[in-house]
Amino acid sequence: MARTPVHVSMFSGGASSAFVAHHMVQTYGKENCILFFTNTLWEHEDNYRFMHEVADYLGMEITYRTDGRTPEQVFYDYRYMGNSRLAKCSEELKVRQTVIFLEELRDEHGLEPILYFGIGRHEQHRAENLRNFYAHVPVEPVETRFPLITLFQEEIDVKKIIQEEWGIRLPLMYELGFSHANCGGRCVRGGLQHYAHLYKTWPDVYREQEEMEENFRRYFDKDVSILKTRNGKPFTLREYRELMEREGVQKFLTQPDDTVPCVCTV
Repeated sequence: MARTPVHVSMFSGGASSAFVAHHMVQTYGKENCILFFTNTLWEHEDNYRFMHEVADYLGMEITYRTDGRTPEQVFYDYRYMGNSRLAKCSEELKVRQTVIFLEELRDEHGLEPILYFGIGRHEQHRAENLRNFYAHVPVEPVETRFPLITLFQEEIDVKKIIQEEWGIRLPLMYELGFSHANCGGRCVRGGLQHYAHLYKTWPDVYREQEEMEENFRRYFDKDVSILKTRNGKPFTLREYRELMEREGVQKFLTQPDDTVPCVCTV
Protein backbone atom coordinates (compact mmCIF):
# COMPACT_ATOMS: atom_id res chain seq x y z
CA MET A 1 0.00 0.00 0.00
CA ALA A 2 1.31 3.42 -0.95
CA ARG A 3 2.07 5.71 1.96
CA THR A 4 0.56 9.18 2.29
CA PRO A 5 3.17 11.95 1.98
CA VAL A 6 3.81 14.07 5.06
CA HIS A 7 6.02 17.16 5.00
CA VAL A 8 8.40 17.40 7.97
CA SER A 9 10.17 20.63 8.92
CA MET A 10 13.51 20.04 10.65
CA PHE A 11 12.62 22.73 13.15
CA SER A 12 15.89 23.70 14.85
CA GLY A 13 14.94 26.89 16.68
CA GLY A 14 16.84 29.03 14.16
CA ALA A 15 15.52 31.69 11.80
CA SER A 16 16.11 29.82 8.54
CA SER A 17 14.35 26.67 9.68
CA ALA A 18 11.40 28.80 10.84
CA PHE A 19 11.17 30.49 7.44
CA VAL A 20 11.31 27.14 5.63
CA ALA A 21 8.63 25.75 7.96
CA HIS A 22 6.39 28.68 7.02
CA HIS A 23 6.99 28.04 3.31
CA MET A 24 6.21 24.35 3.77
CA VAL A 25 2.96 24.99 5.65
CA GLN A 26 1.81 27.65 3.18
CA THR A 27 2.49 25.28 0.29
CA TYR A 28 1.03 22.01 1.60
CA GLY A 29 -1.34 22.98 4.42
CA LYS A 30 -0.75 22.45 8.12
CA GLU A 31 -2.82 19.26 8.09
CA ASN A 32 -0.13 17.67 5.92
CA CYS A 33 2.87 19.02 7.83
CA ILE A 34 4.87 18.38 11.00
CA LEU A 35 7.19 20.70 12.93
CA PHE A 36 9.84 18.33 14.26
CA PHE A 37 12.33 19.31 16.96
CA THR A 38 15.01 17.17 18.61
CA ASN A 39 15.94 18.55 22.02
CA THR A 40 19.52 18.27 23.32
CA LEU A 41 18.51 19.65 26.75
CA TRP A 42 21.24 22.27 26.33
CA GLU A 43 19.13 24.78 24.39
CA HIS A 44 18.85 28.38 25.55
CA GLU A 45 15.45 29.04 27.12
CA ASP A 46 14.68 31.82 24.64
CA ASN A 47 14.91 29.34 21.76
CA TYR A 48 11.82 27.61 23.12
CA ARG A 49 10.00 30.94 23.30
CA PHE A 50 10.87 31.63 19.67
CA MET A 51 9.84 28.19 18.45
CA HIS A 52 6.50 28.30 20.19
CA GLU A 53 5.73 31.78 18.88
CA VAL A 54 6.52 30.60 15.34
CA ALA A 55 4.40 27.47 15.85
CA ASP A 56 1.50 29.62 17.10
CA TYR A 57 1.94 31.90 14.08
CA LEU A 58 1.65 28.84 11.84
CA GLY A 59 -1.25 27.42 13.87
CA MET A 60 0.62 24.19 14.64
CA GLU A 61 2.01 22.13 17.49
CA ILE A 62 5.66 21.10 17.77
CA THR A 63 6.54 17.40 17.76
CA TYR A 64 9.39 16.85 20.24
CA ARG A 65 11.84 13.98 20.49
CA THR A 66 14.36 13.78 23.33
CA ASP A 67 16.95 11.08 23.92
CA GLY A 68 17.03 12.00 27.61
CA ARG A 69 20.78 12.62 27.72
CA THR A 70 22.67 15.87 27.43
CA PRO A 71 25.68 16.16 25.10
CA GLU A 72 27.97 15.80 28.12
CA GLN A 73 26.37 12.46 29.03
CA VAL A 74 26.86 11.27 25.45
CA PHE A 75 30.56 12.16 25.67
CA TYR A 76 30.94 9.99 28.76
CA ASP A 77 28.92 7.12 27.31
CA TYR A 78 31.17 7.00 24.25
CA ARG A 79 34.34 7.92 26.14
CA TYR A 80 34.82 10.53 23.42
CA MET A 81 34.86 14.30 23.80
CA GLY A 82 32.84 16.00 21.08
CA ASN A 83 34.93 18.54 19.24
CA SER A 84 35.06 20.90 16.28
CA ARG A 85 35.69 17.96 13.92
CA LEU A 86 33.26 15.33 15.19
CA ALA A 87 30.21 15.55 17.46
CA LYS A 88 28.67 12.29 18.67
CA CYS A 89 26.14 14.41 20.55
CA SER A 90 24.55 15.53 17.29
CA GLU A 91 24.55 11.97 15.94
CA GLU A 92 22.89 10.53 19.04
CA LEU A 93 20.58 13.30 20.23
CA LYS A 94 19.42 14.65 16.89
CA VAL A 95 20.20 12.42 13.90
CA ARG A 96 19.41 9.09 15.59
CA GLN A 97 16.18 10.46 17.07
CA THR A 98 15.18 11.74 13.63
CA VAL A 99 15.75 8.39 11.94
CA ILE A 100 13.71 6.60 14.64
CA PHE A 101 10.87 9.10 14.16
CA LEU A 102 10.90 8.65 10.38
CA GLU A 103 10.53 4.89 10.73
CA GLU A 104 7.67 5.43 13.19
CA LEU A 105 5.87 7.56 10.61
CA ARG A 106 6.22 4.81 8.04
CA ASP A 107 5.62 1.70 10.14
CA GLU A 108 2.99 2.96 12.59
CA HIS A 109 1.16 5.64 10.60
CA GLY A 110 1.55 4.69 6.94
CA LEU A 111 3.13 8.06 6.12
CA GLU A 112 6.01 8.83 3.75
CA PRO A 113 8.13 11.65 5.20
CA ILE A 114 9.67 14.43 3.13
CA LEU A 115 12.24 16.46 5.08
CA TYR A 116 12.72 20.24 4.83
CA PHE A 117 15.95 21.95 5.92
CA GLY A 118 16.71 25.67 6.34
CA ILE A 119 20.09 25.49 4.62
CA GLY A 120 21.03 28.33 2.27
CA ARG A 121 23.10 28.63 -0.89
CA HIS A 122 26.31 29.34 1.02
CA GLU A 123 26.04 25.88 2.63
CA GLN A 124 25.30 23.70 -0.39
CA HIS A 125 27.94 21.18 0.69
CA ARG A 126 25.89 20.54 3.84
CA ALA A 127 22.79 19.98 1.74
CA GLU A 128 24.61 17.38 -0.35
CA ASN A 129 25.80 15.59 2.79
CA LEU A 130 22.24 15.48 4.13
CA ARG A 131 20.87 14.21 0.82
CA ASN A 132 23.41 11.42 0.83
CA PHE A 133 22.79 10.54 4.48
CA TYR A 134 19.02 10.25 4.17
CA ALA A 135 19.32 8.37 0.90
CA HIS A 136 21.34 5.58 2.52
CA VAL A 137 20.96 5.42 6.32
CA PRO A 138 17.20 4.94 6.89
CA VAL A 139 15.68 1.57 5.97
CA GLU A 140 14.37 3.20 2.79
CA PRO A 141 15.58 6.46 1.22
CA VAL A 142 13.97 9.64 2.52
CA GLU A 143 13.45 12.64 0.25
CA THR A 144 15.13 15.86 1.42
CA ARG A 145 14.30 19.38 0.27
CA PHE A 146 16.16 22.67 0.62
CA PRO A 147 13.82 25.51 -0.44
CA LEU A 148 16.34 28.27 0.27
CA ILE A 149 18.60 26.70 -2.37
CA THR A 150 16.15 25.37 -4.95
CA LEU A 151 13.34 27.96 -4.95
CA PHE A 152 15.00 31.32 -4.42
CA GLN A 153 17.54 32.84 -6.77
CA GLU A 154 19.06 35.11 -4.12
CA GLU A 155 19.72 34.95 -0.41
CA ILE A 156 16.63 36.00 1.55
CA ASP A 157 16.81 38.11 4.70
CA VAL A 158 14.75 35.65 6.71
CA LYS A 159 15.51 37.40 9.99
CA LYS A 160 14.06 40.67 8.72
CA ILE A 161 10.92 38.92 7.46
CA ILE A 162 10.37 37.13 10.75
CA GLN A 163 10.77 40.31 12.79
CA GLU A 164 9.06 42.86 10.58
CA GLU A 165 6.39 40.81 8.79
CA TRP A 166 5.60 38.13 11.34
CA GLY A 167 6.19 40.37 14.36
CA ILE A 168 8.23 37.72 16.17
CA ARG A 169 11.42 38.59 18.05
CA LEU A 170 14.41 36.47 17.06
CA PRO A 171 16.13 34.21 19.61
CA LEU A 172 18.23 36.14 22.10
CA MET A 173 21.42 34.46 20.88
CA TYR A 174 21.07 36.18 17.51
CA GLU A 175 20.61 39.53 19.21
CA LEU A 176 23.82 38.89 21.15
CA GLY A 177 25.76 38.26 17.97
CA PHE A 178 25.97 34.46 17.85
CA SER A 179 25.96 33.13 14.29
CA HIS A 180 23.69 30.26 15.28
CA ALA A 181 21.51 29.45 18.28
CA ASN A 182 22.68 25.90 18.98
CA CYS A 183 22.90 24.39 22.46
CA GLY A 184 22.85 27.68 24.35
CA GLY A 185 26.24 28.67 22.98
CA ARG A 186 27.89 25.41 24.04
CA CYS A 187 28.02 23.77 20.61
CA VAL A 188 31.25 21.76 20.49
CA ARG A 189 31.57 22.35 16.75
CA GLY A 190 31.53 26.10 17.13
CA GLY A 191 35.25 26.71 16.61
CA LEU A 192 37.68 29.31 17.93
CA GLN A 193 35.74 32.42 16.91
CA HIS A 194 32.54 31.04 18.37
CA TYR A 195 34.16 30.28 21.71
CA ALA A 196 35.80 33.69 21.83
CA HIS A 197 32.36 35.22 21.38
CA LEU A 198 30.95 32.91 24.06
CA TYR A 199 33.67 33.99 26.50
CA LYS A 200 33.03 37.66 25.79
CA THR A 201 29.23 37.34 26.03
CA TRP A 202 28.65 34.66 28.67
CA PRO A 203 31.92 34.00 30.54
CA ASP A 204 30.09 31.85 33.08
CA VAL A 205 28.83 29.50 30.34
CA TYR A 206 32.35 29.36 28.89
CA ARG A 207 33.68 28.41 32.35
CA GLU A 208 31.06 25.65 32.60
CA GLN A 209 32.28 24.20 29.31
CA GLU A 210 35.86 24.56 30.47
CA GLU A 211 35.07 22.69 33.69
CA MET A 212 33.25 19.95 31.77
CA GLU A 213 36.26 19.51 29.50
CA GLU A 214 38.74 19.43 32.41
CA ASN A 215 36.61 16.86 34.27
CA PHE A 216 36.45 14.62 31.19
CA ARG A 217 40.20 14.84 30.65
CA ARG A 218 40.86 13.81 34.26
CA TYR A 219 38.23 11.07 34.36
CA PHE A 220 39.50 9.28 31.24
CA ASP A 221 43.12 10.46 31.54
CA LYS A 222 43.06 11.61 27.92
CA ASP A 223 44.68 14.60 26.25
CA VAL A 224 41.56 15.67 24.38
CA SER A 225 39.77 18.98 23.85
CA ILE A 226 36.77 20.60 22.18
CA LEU A 227 38.96 22.97 20.18
CA LYS A 228 42.00 22.13 18.05
CA THR A 229 45.03 24.10 16.92
CA ARG A 230 45.60 24.67 13.21
CA ASN A 231 47.74 21.53 13.07
CA GLY A 232 45.03 19.47 14.73
CA LYS A 233 46.52 19.19 18.22
CA PRO A 234 44.36 19.50 21.36
CA PHE A 235 43.81 23.06 22.56
CA THR A 236 41.86 23.18 25.80
CA LEU A 237 39.31 25.80 26.74
CA ARG A 238 41.48 26.66 29.74
CA GLU A 239 44.47 27.30 27.45
CA TYR A 240 42.31 29.36 25.11
CA ARG A 241 40.83 31.41 27.96
CA GLU A 242 44.28 32.13 29.36
CA LEU A 243 45.46 33.19 25.90
CA MET A 244 42.47 35.52 25.49
CA GLU A 245 43.07 36.99 28.94
CA ARG A 246 46.71 37.71 28.06
CA GLU A 247 46.18 39.11 24.58
CA GLY A 248 42.61 40.43 24.77
CA VAL A 249 39.48 38.66 23.58
CA GLN A 250 38.86 41.19 20.80
CA LYS A 251 41.77 39.81 18.80
CA PHE A 252 40.06 36.43 18.51
CA LEU A 253 36.55 37.59 17.59
CA THR A 254 37.41 38.09 13.91
CA GLN A 255 39.42 34.94 13.26
CA PRO A 256 37.54 32.82 10.71
CA ASP A 257 36.50 29.32 11.74
CA ASP A 258 36.94 26.39 9.39
CA THR A 259 34.18 24.46 11.08
CA VAL A 260 30.39 24.51 10.82
CA PRO A 261 27.74 23.99 13.48
CA CYS A 262 25.95 20.68 13.69
CA VAL A 263 23.51 19.55 11.01
CA CYS A 264 20.68 20.48 13.36
CA THR A 265 21.27 24.16 13.18
CA VAL A 266 20.20 26.87 10.74
